[in-house]
Amino acid sequence: MLTRIKSSRTFSDALLSRYRQQGDEPADAVIAAVVDDSGSVGLRRLMGWLTDTRDFALDEQPAVVQSFFVNYANLPLWADPERMQHGMAFFRKQAGLIGLTLGCFSLPYCYLGANGAQVLWLTERIKNDTSRRLQETGEWVFAVNNPKEWASGQAIARTLKIRLIHAGARWFSLHSGRWNDAWGMPVNQEDMAGTNLAFSYIVLRGLRQIGKSLATQLPTEQDEEEYLHHINVIGYLNGVAEELLPQNLREAYRLDQTIAQRQFAPSEAGAGLTKALLNAIAAVSKQDRPESVRNLAAGEMRFFLGDQYADWLAVPKAPVETRLAGLVNRLPIFPNTFPL
Repeated sequence: MLTRIKSSRTFSDALLSRYRQQGDEPADAVIAAVVDDSGSVGLRRLMGWLTDTRDFALDEQPAVVQSFFVNYANLPLWADPERMQHGMAFFRKQAGLIGLTLGCFSLPYCYLGANGAQVLWLTERIKNDTSRRLQETGEWVFAVNNPKEWASGQAIARTLKIRLIHAGARWFSLHSGRWNDAWGMPVNQEDMAGTNLAFSYIVLRGLRQIGKSLATQLPTEQDEEEYLHHINVIGYLNGVAEELLPQNLREAYRLDQTIAQRQFAPSEAGAGLTKALLNAIAAVSKQDRPESVRNLAAGEMRFFLGDQYADWLAVPKAPVETRLAGLVNRLPIFPNTFPL
């Protein structure tokens, strides 16, 4: 049991403002080298391979890409394999509810960051091909929570691919002619830290809300801390600065609150991305009429986000579903993901 009072760092405006101007230097160097060698055509070719969730062969990739996958495939020294295994076991036990929470809480929560959402809006892939992006996200989430994927090395390879996708999106945004420097660096460290929280701490918050609504047993503190640790290892591999990885739930709370106060606001990008997400959830479901599924998902977003945040994202005022016990089967956010 974890009952001792935890120490907690604070995350100041000055700290996060500095990180808002930083991307991911090693990954950015790879993208710059590819562009220098073969221009934007070579970068688009690389992005095609990076977004292929089945091809991990490095043989035909540029040497700089091969070196990146060798040099950054190591776990941090503080990674605890036993805690990671416990975190993955917790995911397997709660996989259905975690999938629901990710789709109806974590993803729209990210869109509340009005400045950070701009890169997703400008690159357009997530709004024009949202169903495929949802599928890719589901594949990655299930992979990094699958011990077999870690044993084979594919969990790390998948995450390093995403790290380079982020660097590619950073390059395209900066060279689009539409990027506003007031938004910070595209896919900057503050936004990356917030996204890491969305896949760890915000998931845990969502599970607590579900547990209270159903009057069922809540996750234990040990479950939560070890899941947080596991996702932090993934965040490290994904290029998040170690200083922005919360060492415990108390730090996660403080970092989340600080980022929300600094970045959350209504925006056209946030509302547009949320609308695309709702449409994608409706499209991938085979259970009900699309409009019924869309309203169901909107109601759950309001359940998790609360009315103010939901209004900022222009989530329709649909009724909140109270029969949560059967909701996972009626609202499969990530269908067709491979089993754990």
